[in-house]
Amino acid sequence: MPIVSKLKVVMADRDISVNELSEKVGRSAVNLSHLRCNRSKGIRISLLEDLCRELHCQPGDLLVYEPPAREEQDWPSRRVSPRRLSSSFL
Repeated sequence: MPIVSKLKVVMADRDISVNELSEKVGRSAVNLSHLRCNRSKGIRISLLEDLCRELHCQPGDLLVYEPPAREEQDWPSRRVSPRRLSSSFL
């Protein structure tokens, strides 16, 4: 997953539990736990705002982009010249 949550690290730095944070931001502990463990498919801006307010951080402290390893990318590792492609592809 290219976008990775660093919520677990920020929470550990602030010495706050999921339950404490849940009460402060008014969201379920399950929702925060999914985000903390990188099981979320998305995040609402309002939740990101609430987390930043309570944890005194910036969005970039909570979410980072980590590109996939080269073998996980879905494009070829080397370019194929057009001459090597069969005519049915052109």
